[in-house]
Amino acid sequence: MEGSKNSYRIGVLTISDSSFRGEREDLSGRTIVELLLAGGLTAEKTAIVPDEEDMIVETLLLWCADGLDLILTTGGTGLYPRDVTPEATKRVVTKEVPGIAEAIRMEGLKETPMAMLSRGLAGIRGSTLIINMPGSPKAVESAMRVITPVIRHAMDKLKGDATPCHVTKINEAGAIQNERR
Repeated sequence: MEGSKNSYRIGVLTISDSSFRGEREDLSGRTIVELLLAGGLTAEKTAIVPDEEDMIVETLLLWCADGLDLILTTGGTGLYPRDVTPEATKRVVTKEVPGIAEAIRMEGLKETPMAMLSRGLAGIRGSTLIINMPGSPKAVESAMRVITPVIRHAMDKLKGDATPCHVTKINEAGAIQNERR
């Protein structure tokens, strides 16, 4: 059940007071969209909401109900008092997928010790995978580097793909190689 860029429905949700008010360009959301395209995937929905927990929850629930396979959020994962993305996401997901958030933080730590302050999480609601990422373009690039090799596989599994898992290896040239187990 190998997917193509047209078989996955993806949304990118930016959480930022200043971007919502039009005071700052949404560079992080744009970075996600560009990196998805570079990986052969397309964002079907994009939106910017303020750091308001109920608005975040409402958008996530609407997009899940609309059947999106993947929702990538950016922003609102830090320690600032208005950063409430993880709390909103926790209200929406029915199962957490902690390895994704842990891997994002681990990758970020290679570049800055501040990555350990990100409270982002990942989880599923129905057949939708939701992944929180920090709000800077550099942190988004780091997060996308670590999740891109697994998001198709995760979405396929959530759609019911029962084929055996495969091991992903990176060869010496940096190319991804998949081997069936």
